[in-house]
Amino acid sequence: MSNGADLFGADKPARPKRAGKISREPVPLAERMRPATLEEVAGQAHLLGPGKPLRLAFESGKPHSMILWGPPGVGKTTLARLMAKGFDADFIALSAVFSGVKEIREAVARAEMSRKMDRHTILFVDEVHRFNKAQQDAFLPYVEQGLVTFIGATTENPSFEVNAALLSRAAVYVLEALDLEAMAVLFDRACRLCCPELAFDSEARDRMTGFADGDARRLMNLIEQVQVAAETSGVHTVTADFVEQALSKDLRRFDKGGEAFYDQISALHKSVRGSDPDAALYWMCRMLDGGADPLYLGRRIVRMATEDIGLADPRALEIALNACAAYERLGSPEGELALAEAIIFMACAAKSNSVYSAFGAVRRFIKKSGSLPVPMHLRNAPTKLMQELGYSLGYRYAHDEPEAYAAGERYLPDGVMPQHWYRPTPRGMEAKIAEKLAHLRQLDARAAQRTPKNNDGAA
Repeated sequence: MSNGADLFGADKPARPKRAGKISREPVPLAERMRPATLEEVAGQAHLLGPGKPLRLAFESGKPHSMILWGPPGVGKTTLARLMAKGFDADFIALSAVFSGVKEIREAVARAEMSRKMDRHTILFVDEVHRFNKAQQDAFLPYVEQGLVTFIGATTENPSFEVNAALLSRAAVYVLEALDLEAMAVLFDRACRLCCPELAFDSEARDRMTGFADGDARRLMNLIEQVQVAAETSGVHTVTADFVEQALSKDLRRFDKGGEAFYDQISALHKSVRGSDPDAALYWMCRMLDGGADPLYLGRRIVRMATEDIGLADPRALEIALNACAAYERLGSPEGELALAEAIIFMACAAKSNSVYSAFGAVRRFIKKSGSLPVPMHLRNAPTKLMQELGYSLGYRYAHDEPEAYAAGERYLPDGVMPQHWYRPTPRGMEAKIAEKLAHLRQLDARAAQRTPKNNDGAA
C-alpha cells in the first residue's frame, strides 16, 4: 500500500484489446478503476494501514458513524461503499446538492424496511457541508437510534461546516491527496487498462499528472480526453505539446472560498511575514493559477502592508495601492506582474506589527472603558456660549510651542493615565519614530517637574 495513493489501488490485469484499435467503453474510466475490495485500495495508509483507524473499523465488524474529509478524488465514496460491502449492509447514497427533506425521509423509510429484514443500513451523504442546519439535524434521531450508520463526505473543514451535534456523534477521518509517485502508478495502470496502444513521453506524463493536481478522478478524465484526441488525430505517441493542445486549460485544484483557498492565502501571508520572497511569490502564483481573483490578492497585499510592515516602511502601503491600481488599468496577465512586484517588496521590507497591535489594544480599551467625555480643553468652541462654558479653555496650540510640541499637554480623556499602546520597533523607519517619541517623552517629564501638583496629584 503506497503512502498517498488513492482509491484506485493495486494493479489488476488489463482487459485484452484488439490491436490497432483504441477501445472506448461507456463506463467511465474512473468507475472501472474503482477497487472492489479494501486490499485493492492503494493509499490512505495513515488510515488503512495495519493497526490504523479505518483498518481497525473494518476488522471490528462494527460500523460507526463518521465524516470523511478530504479533497476531491481521494476515495471518500469508495470507502463508504466498501464499508457497506464489508459489513453486508444496505447502502443508501444521497447527494446534498440534489437531495432535500423528501429524499431524507425516503432513505429513512428504506432503512426501516431493511431493519425488518435484519439488515443494517449505511447512509452515505456526499458533500454533507451543503446541507443546512435543519437538514443535518434531521439525521440525528436515526443515528442515535442506530437505524443508520451515517457517513458524510466533505471537502470542507467539518469544524465549520458540520453541525456540532452531528459532529459529536461521528468520528472524523482526514483523507490525503495523492502524491506524485502515487499519481504515476495510477497513470500507468489506467493507460494499460484504457489505451495500451498509446505511448506517453515523460513530459506528457508529468504535464497530465500536474494538471490532475492530486485528484485521481480528474486524472482518469484527462486520460480519456487525450485518448479521444489521439484517436481522432491518428497520434500514437503523446507529447507534452499534444497534451496542451488536446486539453482545455485545466487549472490546479483551488476551491474558491473553501479550505484550499484559506490555506493558500494563509501560506501567502505567512511567507510575506516571514520575509521569504520566493515562497511568497510561489503561493501568489499558485492562487492565480488556481483561479483566485487578482484584486482579492491585491486587497490582501494592502492588508500585509498595514498589518506586518506598517511604519517600519511606509512605502509598502503606497506600493500595494499602486499595484492594485496598475492591475485595474492593465488587467491580466500584465497587471499580475505589478502584484508580484508588490509581494516581493512586502516580503523583503522591514517588518513591524506595531500599528496593528496598537489599533487592537485601543479598540479593546474603548470597549472596556465606554464613551469617555472629551476633556474641556480639547473641545471645539465655535460659539460664544461654548467659550463661556469653558470649551477649549487652556488649550495649547502646538505650533506656537518650542519644537512644535506642547510638552506635558494631555490629550486622553480625564482620568486615563498616559498610555503606550503604540510601541515602535527598532526596525526600518520605526527606529527613527522610536527615537523621536523617546525625546518627546523626555520633554514631557521635564515639563512635569516644572509644573506644581495639587493635592490629588494632578497637574
